[in-house]
Amino acid sequence: MSETLKSHKILNDPVYGFITIPSELIFSIIDHPYFQRLRRIKQLGLTDYVYPGALHTRFHHALGAMHLMTITLDNLRNKGNEISEEEYEASLIAILLHDVGHGPFSHALEFSLLQNIPHESLSLLIIEELNRQFDGKLELALKIFRNEYERKFFHQLVSSQLDIDRLDYLQRDCFFTGVSEGTIGADRIIKMMDIKNDQLVVEEKGLYSIENFLSARRLMYWQVYLHKTTVSAEKMLINLIMRGKEIQQSRGKIKASEELTYFLENDFRLYDFQKSRELLDKFLSLDDFDVWGAIKLWKNEPDYILRNISEMFLTRKLYKINLRGEEFTPEEIEELKLKTRKKLGIPENDLHYFFNHGSISNNAYLTKERIYILTKKGKIIDVAQAADLPNIKAMSKIVKKHYVCLAKNIT
Repeated sequence: MSETLKSHKILNDPVYGFITIPSELIFSIIDHPYFQRLRRIKQLGLTDYVYPGALHTRFHHALGAMHLMTITLDNLRNKGNEISEEEYEASLIAILLHDVGHGPFSHALEFSLLQNIPHESLSLLIIEELNRQFDGKLELALKIFRNEYERKFFHQLVSSQLDIDRLDYLQRDCFFTGVSEGTIGADRIIKMMDIKNDQLVVEEKGLYSIENFLSARRLMYWQVYLHKTTVSAEKMLINLIMRGKEIQQSRGKIKASEELTYFLENDFRLYDFQKSRELLDKFLSLDDFDVWGAIKLWKNEPDYILRNISEMFLTRKLYKINLRGEEFTPEEIEELKLKTRKKLGIPENDLHYFFNHGSISNNAYLTKERIYILTKKGKIIDVAQAADLPNIKAMSKIVKKHYVCLAKNIT
């Protein structure tokens, strides 16, 4: 393929149709092994246990977000906002790579396979490494990603309450789960965007589209992202990895890929990644398939915890979960623990692998990071204070739900 053809390569996306890769540099980044790895990481982790169609990947999402960014920047240019070619390309690169730091199963293993390392921190390290490999050509994209560029609206497009990331994942996740209630009018929202005082704003006539966007996001959280079955499956996966780490670090070898074994043997923190390029490379060779491969091997392990949880995953015998608005009392928790332990016939020390409790929360609109409306009179106001939209005020309140999940039986 010639150099010119590469930079205008067209991909067919199920959500948007044809997506054009606009530059040679962007094509080279997409072609890089760091980015190609995202093909092997599902966007919604274990959500396909609830919605069988939710098999799309971080690769799909990143390309879709890049496509929406091109539409957004073109629209802002058409409204008279000056955006240079360098800024244009850097914004596309920043959104393309915003999720490149995700590990296996996306959010589920951020705090178990690794030690409290959010994916954004790893994304930053990876973009810095790519910048070195591409001879400093990602410098402006890095500034935008870190929110260090003087024109702040570029960072808002990459990361804010109304960013391109959310516009793509809401549409894409609706499409693949079939949850049509979460549909948003992304095209209209993008057309209503403008820049005022170096800040991203939405024209007043787009108010109801924003209200719909926030409502849809709240609905998607409860119906998809925090669906009780997904919560149960994620707890099981975390328990499985924690058990794998415990055995690997205390009793010796269990079967797993070389890459996964390395992370089971060690407890890495962010500073370990910051000082070791080799560690970052090892992380970037990990994906969902390492974990699924381990699950298939661990179903034959002598350790009954590894064996049972792995078998449950493969046969979809998930933990029973009770999700409710009011908190479980200490007495209720103790009673459920006792019943579970007696039913399963396991020692108290092992109970935490088969019994979990906690809470999940969601608020559709954070008043700390505002969405601004540009009124017809030229004033900028917070969307929550816009007239006749009490629904948005309600959405700024945190909704918390409490859960208990437990294994129904083991062998």
